[in-house]
Amino acid sequence: MGLLAAVAGGFGSIISEVGAVQMVGGNLEGDTRVMTTAMVQFTRQGNYGPALALAVVLMAIVIFVNVVLTSFQTSADRWEGGAR
Repeated sequence: MGLLAAVAGGFGSIISEVGAVQMVGGNLEGDTRVMTTAMVQFTRQGNYGPALALAVVLMAIVIFVNVVLTSFQTSADRWEGGAR
């Protein structure tokens, strides 16, 4: 369970890093651009449609990963509870 909590925490911190990616990666289209930096750039350019579409895709990924991790956690709780 501790490992699963660490994976969930690491995923949350990785998925939300915008500033670090822009500083380290440089935000070069096709090379180092990731979804979060692309959303920031589209928003700064006034292209809200593509930025919103990327945000919806990113939120879908986050929700999917959280549902999967939560289901693993609840199944592990049931398995550990049954072994006692």
